Amino acid sequence: MSETTVKKTDRTRVLTLTALFTGMNIALSSFGIPVPGGHLYLNDIVITAAALLLDPIDAFIVGGVGAFLGDLLFYPTPMFVSLVTHGLQAVVISLVAHRTNDEHALKPMILAAVLGALINVVGYTIGRAFVYATPEASLLKFPFQVLQAGVGAALGVFLVHRLDLKTQVKRLLHS
Repeated sequence: MSETTVKKTDRTRVLTLTALFTGMNIALSSFGIPVPGGHLYLNDIVITAAALLLDPIDAFIVGGVGAFLGDLLFYPTPMFVSLVTHGLQAVVISLVAHRTNDEHALKPMILAAVLGALINVVGYTIGRAFVYATPEASLLKFPFQVLQAGVGAALGVFLVHRLDLKTQVKRLLHS
């Protein structure tokens, strides 16, 4: 196979993986686990894991576009907040996580996920204040947003690190 064909094949596999993660994001944003005073949505796990594995553009597609489409289908009010917040979250996670040459280093993954969770919490807190036109509504959901962002960051890092998904993805993309 020529080098051009290999690169085309790799890109096709990356697009397929991006589409798979985007679909998972949409599916997991369709339902939440009831918790006192709200729901816990699990799509943040997918966003974090995908951003740790993919480049910033593909991570934005999974995080921002996937969350936007999930909201568009199931709860459209915050869809633009989701596009910006989850998109920025995914890009930052991807950029920070890929700054090291050691693909299995846990510290950069944790740092990236924590920064992503902070972006998530701040973005949704500010976004809700605008969408619902009152800071009080935003503050009522603040504890749930912290819980959701924390669970998403922790489980996303756990899945990528513990299951060695970076090696699996690399093998898939370059086989």
